Amino acid sequence: MTSEQSTVRRAVTIVGPTSVPESTPLSKPEPWLSPQVSSYFIAGGIAGAASRTVVSPLERLKIIQQVQPRNTGKPYTGVWRSLVRMWKEEGFKGLMRGNGINCVRIIPYSAVQFTTYEQLKKWFTSNGKRQLDTPTRLTSGALAGITSVCTTYPLDLVRSRLSIATASMLALNNTVASTSAPTSSSSQPRLASALHTSARPLIPSELTMWGMTRKVMREEGGVRALYRGLIATAMGVAPYVGINFTAYETLRGFITPPGKSSAARKLTCGALAGSISQTLTYPFDVLRRKMQVVGMGSSALGYQYNGALDAARVIIKTEGIRGMYRGLWPNLLKVAPSIATSFFTYELVKEFLLGST
Repeated sequence: MTSEQSTVRRAVTIVGPTSVPESTPLSKPEPWLSPQVSSYFIAGGIAGAASRTVVSPLERLKIIQQVQPRNTGKPYTGVWRSLVRMWKEEGFKGLMRGNGINCVRIIPYSAVQFTTYEQLKKWFTSNGKRQLDTPTRLTSGALAGITSVCTTYPLDLVRSRLSIATASMLALNNTVASTSAPTSSSSQPRLASALHTSARPLIPSELTMWGMTRKVMREEGGVRALYRGLIATAMGVAPYVGINFTAYETLRGFITPPGKSSAARKLTCGALAGSISQTLTYPFDVLRRKMQVVGMGSSALGYQYNGALDAARVIIKTEGIRGMYRGLWPNLLKVAPSIATSFFTYELVKEFLLGST
C-alpha cells in the first residue's frame, strides 16, 4: 500500500462516521403535554360535564333510593312519582341539588379517565404496532377507572352527602317510628340531621361543597373520612369502566360501519354500552353509597356497617340479592343517555380540537 492510498483510507475512516448524523437526524422528544394529550383531557372534561348535567335529577334519585331505610313510611318509589315529589318539596333546586359539585368532580374524573385510557391503549399496543384486542381494552379501561376514581373520590363522597342533605327521609322515618300522633308541623319535610353526622340540624353554610367537606373532616376523622368506601368503589369502577369502553368500541364495529357513522348510531352505541356495564357492576355502586353515608347518623338511616363485605352480607341477609340492585331502574334511565352523551361529546370535541391543531 502506497502512502497516498493510506492517506485516502484514513480520510474515509474519518469522514465516514461524521456523515451519519446528516443522513439520520435526531428527532426531538415529544413534549409531556402534547396537543394530542391536551385534546383528550379537554374533550373528556367537557363530555363528563355535559353527560351528568343532562341526567342530574335521576342521579340524585338513584342515590336517595340506594340509602333510604326499608321502614320509611313514604319511601321514594317510582321514577316519575319521586321526581314529582322532589319538585313539590324542593323545587328545581332540589332536582339539581348536588349537580354543581358533581360537575366539579366529573370534569377532572372524566378528563383523567379518557386521557388515561387513550394513553394506555397506545402503551399496550406500542403506538399501534400490536393489535388492540379485547383483553387490552378491558385492562386499559380498568386501570383508567381506578386512576380517575382515586383522583376525585373525596369530591364524590361530598357530592353524595349534598345529594341527600335535604331529602325528607328522616322526618318520615321518625314519623313511622314515633307512637305519638303526627302533627302538621312534625310531618313537614325538613333538613334531616340524621342524614349527617351530628344530632343537630344542618346550617346553610354546611350545604356547600367546602362546608360539607369541613364537616366530614371535623366530625368523622379528618382526611381519612373523605376516602370512606374507596376500596368498594375501585372494585366496582375498574370492571365498569373496562366493560364500558370495551362494549362501546366493540359495538361501534357493528353499529357504525364505515359510511354509517351517524349521530344516532353513535348515541345508540353509548347507550347500550353504558346499560350493559352498569347492570353487571351495579352491586358495587350500592356498596359504595352505603359506605359513603356510614357516618351520616346511620342508626337513623336504619343500618350500621363495619365495612364493604359486612354491608354486602347484611344487605343479602335482610333483603336478598334484590337489595343489591335497589335503584337500578332509575339508574339505567340515567346511564343510557349519560354514557351516550359522554362518548358522543368526547368524540365530537376531540375531533374538533385535533382538527384545529
